[in-house]
Amino acid sequence: MEVYLFFLRWIHFLAGMTWVGILYYFNFVQTPFFAETDAAIRSGAIQKLVPRALWWFRWGAMFTFLTGILIYLHRLVEMGGGVFYTSSYGTAITVGGLIGTLMFLNVWLVIWPKQQVVIASATQVAKGGQALPEAAASARRAGLTSRTNTVFSIPMLFYMGAASHYPSLAGQTSGAARTWFWIITLVITAAVEWNALVGTQGATKKPLDSVSGTLWAGFILAAVLYLLFLIFF
Repeated sequence: MEVYLFFLRWIHFLAGMTWVGILYYFNFVQTPFFAETDAAIRSGAIQKLVPRALWWFRWGAMFTFLTGILIYLHRLVEMGGGVFYTSSYGTAITVGGLIGTLMFLNVWLVIWPKQQVVIASATQVAKGGQALPEAAASARRAGLTSRTNTVFSIPMLFYMGAASHYPSLAGQTSGAARTWFWIITLVITAAVEWNALVGTQGATKKPLDSVSGTLWAGFILAAVLYLLFLIFF
């Protein structure tokens, strides 16, 4: 069991580094580059580079999620539900795992399908055809969701690390306080996710339009969730 858990965590770390590393590449490097380069170079990159990066991106997300679920279930069974969900470890890892699960679903259910449309449109134009009419909207939705995942990644990594290395983050508290903590946490997280799924980015500049704004949003979200821990635990 010790060897099993060690290799499970090792794979979890490797896959997570791959996933989040490419997420940061997309948002911090590729997106600004595409905004500054000419159409021919951008089209070639979308057809040849982006599909390769997306393969590692989505499968990194898949293996991170699967190994994370197995580790989570092992700890839940080992500690027992009553102890797990009232412990500092269980509370922190559940917050991090919830955010990580949303990020995983965003990759497979939003970003990847929308990027497939963008890639197909670029390929069709390169062959002399017309751009797919839904390509522009798909690119915007994929971009906004990817920026949202970048926002999520900051508190997600904090609470994944806090589960084992910040044991005083959450202590014993009343059932009512714990309930309110989860209600407020879920509402805030759902609001951020809702913006990724249905929000728009119009002429007025919004925080997620820029790299700095995205980073600030991520740190503010982490700070808000941390404040909830201080208030309710």
